[in-house]
Amino acid sequence: FLFSIYGSSLLLVIHLEHFFVGLVIVDCSATYDTVGVLKDAVDHGCCVVLANKKPLTCAYEDFKKLTSHFRQIRFESTVGAGLPVIASVTRIIASGDPVSRIVGSLSGTLGYVMSELEDGNFFSEVVKTAKALGYTEPDPRDDLSGMDVARKALILARLLGQQISMENINVESLYPSELGPEVMSTTDFLESGLAKLDETIEEKVKAASLRGNVLRYVCVIGNTGCQVGLQEVPKDSALGRLRGSDNVVEIYSRCYESSPLVIQGAGAGNDTTAAGVLADIIDLQDLFQARP
Repeated sequence: FLFSIYGSSLLLVIHLEHFFVGLVIVDCSATYDTVGVLKDAVDHGCCVVLANKKPLTCAYEDFKKLTSHFRQIRFESTVGAGLPVIASVTRIIASGDPVSRIVGSLSGTLGYVMSELEDGNFFSEVVKTAKALGYTEPDPRDDLSGMDVARKALILARLLGQQISMENINVESLYPSELGPEVMSTTDFLESGLAKLDETIEEKVKAASLRGNVLRYVCVIGNTGCQVGLQEVPKDSALGRLRGSDNVVEIYSRCYESSPLVIQGAGAGNDTTAAGVLADIIDLQDLFQARP
């Protein structure tokens, strides 16, 4: 059986005890409200597939509760849509090879914006074009704040054993607080606020270019912490060659120290995410059997 969670009413299903084994709950929402349902589900033997990042980025105890039932839960689509990022990290760790660092460009929206800036386009115009193409949220500040990337980084950091929360991640927003949603509407931001950022961003792009680098919006997860923000990277690196809305992740470990494992491809879009969710369901198919 396949369900999409939209609220706690699914608890009615969970409490039908003869209905547990073989039930897969798929959370494609964007809310924290499903955490209680998901914890009840795994406690009663149900399987869970997540595209929703938020249940894995709230309290650390909730993350541990959910992921401790690893045979019952899959969440590949929370990071990189359908790219095998979670699977690669967990397989490396399971092999006894300690992961020392993960570096990635994990926002299709910000990846597109950064690559378009290389061609000399103004930041404000690139963001408006991205919105017109459907790459951004209705309010582009939801992307430009970096919080979505931070949630993905937090999931990866917790997989590496770091007992941290969102408050422990250093996140660089691409707009100042005086242009935030508490101060101006989405319309005002698009019509007048965005243009105020053009000069600053242009200076950063030109400065990076003089050093043979390009700007990317990057997350870095290491043993000492987690940072999310703008970073200069060499033009000929995996991150520097990234174009459009693709994602790329570099995984460093003892075996992949000098030459990291690089995962690159489409990291956004309904089709890509749906494929990742379906792959997770298929991965759990050995648990689709009736309770004796």
